Amino acid sequence: MTQTIALQIQQPFSDQLRKGYPLISKDAVNAKQLPTEQGTLLKLMDHHNRFIGTGYYGIQNKGIGWVLTTDANETIDKAFFIKKFKKAIDNRAAFFNNDNTTAFRVFNGEGDGIGGLTIDFFNGYYMVSWYSEGIYSFKEMVYEALAETVNYQAIYEKKRFDSKGQYMEQDDFVMGTPGEFPLLVKENGMTYAVHLNDGAMTGIFLDQREVRLAIRERYANSTNMLNTFSYTGAFSVAAALGGANKTTSVDVAKRSLAKTIEQFSVNDIDYEAQDIKVMDVFHYFKYAQRHALQFDLVVLDPPSFARTKQMTFSTAKDYPKLLKDTIAITAKNGIIVASTNNASFGMKKFKSFIDQAFKDTRTRYKIVEEYGLPKDFRVPREYPEFNYLKVVFIQKID
Repeated sequence: MTQTIALQIQQPFSDQLRKGYPLISKDAVNAKQLPTEQGTLLKLMDHHNRFIGTGYYGIQNKGIGWVLTTDANETIDKAFFIKKFKKAIDNRAAFFNNDNTTAFRVFNGEGDGIGGLTIDFFNGYYMVSWYSEGIYSFKEMVYEALAETVNYQAIYEKKRFDSKGQYMEQDDFVMGTPGEFPLLVKENGMTYAVHLNDGAMTGIFLDQREVRLAIRERYANSTNMLNTFSYTGAFSVAAALGGANKTTSVDVAKRSLAKTIEQFSVNDIDYEAQDIKVMDVFHYFKYAQRHALQFDLVVLDPPSFARTKQMTFSTAKDYPKLLKDTIAITAKNGIIVASTNNASFGMKKFKSFIDQAFKDTRTRYKIVEEYGLPKDFRVPREYPEFNYLKVVFIQKID
C-alpha cells in the first residue's frame, strides 16, 4: 500500500493550490519534511493545519509533485484512475470518431488531472509517457485502469526520467499484441509513419497537428519551402501535399534522412524530387546565404535546448539570432512559421523575440496567425502557462 504523509505547504503557495493550481513547487515546502521515496502520497496542509488536497511526491523539472484531488474523502486507487481516464476519453469523443485523424493525445497530464502522465493514441495503440519516478510508482494501478477503460491492440510506454528525477528517454512494450512498425496513422487525411518501439521519439509531434494543416491548406501552394530542425520531415510532407514546388528538410541527426524518406514514401511523394540535408541548421543558414537561396515558406521549430561540438543553443536566449538568420533567406512576402515548445516563457515574451529580430534587421513584418496547443492537449483553464506551445505565422513584408 502506498505510504501517505502530511506535508505543510507554506504561504502563498497554499492559497495557490487551494484555488486549483496543480503543481507543488519545491519552494512551497520545507525540504527536510519531504519523504525519502518518490510516489509517496502527500496530504497537503496549510499553516493552520487545514486540508488542501492530496498529491504525490515526484521530482521533475517543474516541481516536486502534483495535486491529484482536493476531496479529503477521495482515495487514490484504481477506481480513481479509471474515473480520470473515462472523463478524458469522453472529452475526446470527436477525435475517436474522426476517421481522418487516428493519432492524438488521450490524456494530457495536469490538464486531465494527473500531472506527470500523458497517454497518446496511435490507430489502436496507446503510448504512456511517464515524467517522474513518483508517478511511475503507480504504474500497475494505471495500467490495470487503462486496460479496463480502453480497447487496445497494444500499450507501450516511454520513461522520460532517471532515478534522480532528471530527463531521460526509454521505451518498452507493456501489454497486448506487439505492433508491426512502422504503424501508419492519419492526420487530417495525411499519412504518417510512427515507431512506438524505436527510441525516444515516435516520428511525429502530435501537438503540431493544427500547424501542419494550416501549412497544407493555406501557405504551401507554389512555394519553395524550408523545414529546419526537420526531424522526420512531417512539416515538409504537409507542404508537399499542399502544393509546394519543392521542400528542403534540414536536420543534423543522421537518422533524419531515412525517417524523412519514409514519411514522403507513405504519402506517395517522390522523395528524390525533394531536398533532404543532414547537416547542422546553423551551418545551413550560412550555406544558404552564400548561395543566395531564398524561400517563400520557412518552418523554424528548434528544440528548447541543443548542444553541438561547436556551440550550445537555447531558445530562451538564442531565438532572436536564429530568426535573424531566417529573415535573411526568406523572400519578400514570404512566411516564417516560428515555433517553440519552451515552457519557461510565454507568448508575450516569444513575440518580443520576434519583434527584436525584425527590428535588428530593419525588416517590416506582420503576424498573420497564432497557435497554441490543440484541443486534445488539454490545459487547466485557469493556468494558461501550462500551454507550452507557441507558434506564430509571420509575413516578411520587405
